[in-house]
Amino acid sequence: MTSFDVQRVRGQFLILQQQINGYPLVYLDSAATAHKPECVLQAMLDFYRTDNANVHRSAHTLASRATQKFEQARQRVADFLHARRREEIIWTRGTTESINLVAQTWGLQSLQAGDEILLSAMEHHANLVTWQQVARQTGARLRIIPLLESGELDMQAYQAMLSTHTRMVAIVHVSNVLGTVNPVADVVRLAKQAGALTLIDGAQAVAHAPVDVQALGCDFYAFSGHKVYGPTGIGVLYGRKEILAQLPPWQFGGEMIRKVTFTESEFSLPPLRFEAGTPAIAEAVGLSAALDFLCEQLAAGAEVYQQQLLQRLLQGLQQIDGVSLVGQPAARQGVVSVVLAHAHHHDVCQLLDAQGIAVRSGHHCAMPLLHSLGLAGTLRISLGVYNNETEIDAFLQALRQALELLHD
Repeated sequence: MTSFDVQRVRGQFLILQQQINGYPLVYLDSAATAHKPECVLQAMLDFYRTDNANVHRSAHTLASRATQKFEQARQRVADFLHARRREEIIWTRGTTESINLVAQTWGLQSLQAGDEILLSAMEHHANLVTWQQVARQTGARLRIIPLLESGELDMQAYQAMLSTHTRMVAIVHVSNVLGTVNPVADVVRLAKQAGALTLIDGAQAVAHAPVDVQALGCDFYAFSGHKVYGPTGIGVLYGRKEILAQLPPWQFGGEMIRKVTFTESEFSLPPLRFEAGTPAIAEAVGLSAALDFLCEQLAAGAEVYQQQLLQRLLQGLQQIDGVSLVGQPAARQGVVSVVLAHAHHHDVCQLLDAQGIAVRSGHHCAMPLLHSLGLAGTLRISLGVYNNETEIDAFLQALRQALELLHD
């Protein structure tokens, strides 16, 4: 294994020190939500204790300090994503709202009958359902890029589907079911050649490896704070400045206006145009601290460490009778799903919980993907920066025991 000091990292996560059902907690569900290090909790607590005030709305000292921290957090996100400027960063409640923002502004404004939206067969419901509804409202056609047997995007089919009718390609960076890392830069490059815009769902990507939106070339990129060791209730939408400037607001109220009369309103420039009402200020501060934490871990070797853990998990699963991996992508990050020959995934999940092991069972908000594979659900294991070899081994042993019990 790499020299990454996981014990030092685990010291930041007090939640991991507890026992569940008399066993040490083994948390293997970070794809659903990641735990929060003490530095994130402290940053939010410090804000509430010393700087709490509304932002952008007053000249008093607390408001000025709150606004400064809020906008510094926006700059931190811009730096993290390698955006050109902080005005390209919009605060949302999470990836789902970020996708909806693009669909409800650009989508409803730009799409019409005859236009096409391309999604992959591995999309989360947040991406699929959103564009599905926009297609119905506008008359646009939704087309699904198929997958190879390996669980990878069929790039040959994708290239053949692109045409002058393609207006938007909205695709997940890393699958929350298969763990597949999509070749996003190539997807974007081909979409550009066809004259289409691109939206990347980065919810499962940002916690595992650096992201550079300029290198990717995408028009929009979305992720959630809670999956990158930050608080819930805060998310990010990156959008290229030239495109954001053309989009209408999608929610209305305070903060997003420049001038209001009884008959008309003049709206703020992006990003404030898209941030109606009081924002999640402390959560933005917490997300900034989370990104500091994550970048520190990545610099210390967390990306390689997590890949080594993943390989240990995959090798162990392949040695257990009755366990089959869902997908065999060449590039995978953080997520593994399995089907069980002689047991129901939910029953196994409960037996694992009895030994303090947290994994997830079900369709993982990707029902069409699982149905296309002939599956009703899977057992999903997902890794975080705080997991270690002992936990992987404990999970594998508990899984063997659960399967033996249910098979008998």
